[in-house]
Amino acid sequence: MNTLSRYIFRKFMTSILSVFFLCLGLIFLIDLIEMMRKVLKTGGTLIEAMFISMLRVPSFAELSLPFAVLIGSIGAFLMLSKSSELIIARSSGMSVWQFTRPAILVGVLIGIFASTVYNPLAASFRAYSEVLQAELSSKKKGLLPTESAAWLRQDGPDGQSILTAQHVSRQGSFLADVIFFQYDNLKLFKERIDAQSALLTEGRWILTDARVSAANEKTRHFKKYLVGTYLTRTQIEDSIGTAENISFWHLPRFIKIAEKAGLPARQFRLQFQALLSRPLWMIAMVLLAATCSLQSFRFGNVQKKIFFGLISGFIFFVFAQMSRNMGLSGHTSAILAAWGPATIACLVAASVLIQQEDG
Repeated sequence: MNTLSRYIFRKFMTSILSVFFLCLGLIFLIDLIEMMRKVLKTGGTLIEAMFISMLRVPSFAELSLPFAVLIGSIGAFLMLSKSSELIIARSSGMSVWQFTRPAILVGVLIGIFASTVYNPLAASFRAYSEVLQAELSSKKKGLLPTESAAWLRQDGPDGQSILTAQHVSRQGSFLADVIFFQYDNLKLFKERIDAQSALLTEGRWILTDARVSAANEKTRHFKKYLVGTYLTRTQIEDSIGTAENISFWHLPRFIKIAEKAGLPARQFRLQFQALLSRPLWMIAMVLLAATCSLQSFRFGNVQKKIFFGLISGFIFFVFAQMSRNMGLSGHTSAILAAWGPATIACLVAASVLIQQEDG
């Protein structure tokens, strides 16, 4: 890149990162309020609530990344226009595509970094935060399920059982505040098991600090208690695990395992394609920012054009969510659901920019 391209590159990178870190701060403050309510209720401290919230924020902030690129690009274009730097570049013979190229490169690099580096880190941080929440929650004396508890039905060597857990982590293989309703092979109620935590291993659940209650019997306490199961880790992940908690690099393995086991892997395929299409989304946001901010100071109507750009970005976001829901429901393929909205957004923004600049 020449000197001007490097200068534009730095301007856009600084502007986009500033907006993204601002979003991180706002999300952290909002999530901290919720975590303080949950953690303090379980006997935790403010420091623990802040630490858990810091681990959760990177995962939540992924949704704000396209808006950070859009708003940051709009800000960078407006600053270059206000200082007449773009006017000077145009007078020297540069076309809109030449000084937009460094901005597009910034979007591509941010998209690649977000999918290959940021997403795995955010997923691991969120998984660790769920473990910490489960450990804090397991310190409570009461082990009754809440309205948000996860429910699962399973079969095992000793009969069927229904289990409920208040907290789920490690893609469903670790449960906290768990209750098992155990039935015998004749499907008659056998016993109820309350435990602080349950860890899924090969062919069994390992329960910690379990209280076993059966009809006409005294409650028995066990530090470790085993419950047989035919469930596998893959089935648990598909039942109560979420694709958002799985790293970009691990998703292909989860897809292959689920397909070999004959289980639906739709959400994992869709999440993988969405991460692959992220650089294209960043390009679309940069082009959309260019359509509403390049000519603002020359022709006026700054507020209207910025508002139009933000509304357009929100519309494309809603369109992407609708397409994602269609992909999850099986009405369209994962590739089309992930790449279709990004491609349409790119083409629409490029068409508008061509019409504005070249007539």
